[in-house]
Amino acid sequence: MRRVETLQRLKNAGVVAVIRGKSKEEAIKASHAVVKGGMKGIELTFTVPQADKIISELVEKYKNEPEIVVGAGTVLDAVTARFAIMAGAEYIVSPSFDKETAEICNLYQIPYLPGCMTITEMKEALKAGVDIIKLFPGSAYGPSIVSAFKAPMPQLNIMPTGGVSLDNMEDWFKAGVVTVGVGGNLLAPAAQGDFDKVTEISKQYMEKFYKIKGA
Repeated sequence: MRRVETLQRLKNAGVVAVIRGKSKEEAIKASHAVVKGGMKGIELTFTVPQADKIISELVEKYKNEPEIVVGAGTVLDAVTARFAIMAGAEYIVSPSFDKETAEICNLYQIPYLPGCMTITEMKEALKAGVDIIKLFPGSAYGPSIVSAFKAPMPQLNIMPTGGVSLDNMEDWFKAGVVTVGVGGNLLAPAAQGDFDKVTEISKQYMEKFYKIKGA
């Protein structure tokens, strides 16, 4: 049940903030800023120093807010995946598909979202028990590719990351994706220490999402 519940929370979140940063402090402040703006999905990447400690802190901080779901991103192997899961990560995201990572996530009933670019990669991911495919980088294709992928495999659940913006987010959802990942254009102000701007952009994304969903 845990895995099913987490998948539903990811779908409900609609927009997942891909958190990067030069330091632990920057990443934590950025995470709090997007939550303040109304975002419920956080993907803390393992390119951030002390990523496991940040995940633990975020899970503890938001443990009484069940709609907020905290996961680990840029997970390259099964060892890192288990490390993240032990730190409290509720889902695992990779830039590419890795079978051993899928197996360790299945063992712990943790959703695995691997980055795929081809129909072959997506088929192999589905066979390994993957529920949501991360279309990465989304900018390499655009929203129109979703229907092409779903034509032979309508059961695909796709989350585009990379290339999703306020201007094209509606096009992605109309194309049939279940959620979207947003990083660069959302978090850019954090590099200059402007976390209020991150909150402002986060609000814009969520307002757009709720408008798209008619909520």
